[in-house]
Amino acid sequence: MTAEPAGGVVSVCVGPGGVPKRAVPEARVGELGLEGDAHRHRLHGGPNRAVCLFSMEDYASLAADGVAASPPGAFGENLLTEGLNYAALDVGDRLAVGDEVVLEIHDVREPCGTLKPVDPRFPDLMIGRSGWLCRVVTHGVVRAGDPIRRLSVPE
Repeated sequence: MTAEPAGGVVSVCVGPGGVPKRAVPEARVGELGLEGDAHRHRLHGGPNRAVCLFSMEDYASLAADGVAASPPGAFGENLLTEGLNYAALDVGDRLAVGDEVVLEIHDVREPCGTLKPVDPRFPDLMIGRSGWLCRVVTHGVVRAGDPIRRLSVPE
């Protein structure tokens, strides 16, 4: 496998469930996600929805539409990223985060009513810029400032 430079982790976020989540300097990542993070709804979390990615670029796009939410963690993301081209990613893509963690994109994050308190136009306003849900391929520690590399398998 080779790794293409892609972006970086701006913030690592955990919380008791719901939004917002709070930034922490680092977190251990296991099969079910980040230590210290929880989910209130049965459709959130689990091994295929263990880590939620969201981008600074989407925060900026939503701010341009008048959404008054400040990063990090306002949208319930676990990893706030910058420089990662979400439009170029797809289900099955693998991302190396820092020196240890490998995530595999499982599904697009479907915005839900949990976000309605952030802005009454949610979840509809978030469609197309809601982030990705990932499963954990390799456990380890993630930190703010970690690089993210998109992994590719040589043909």
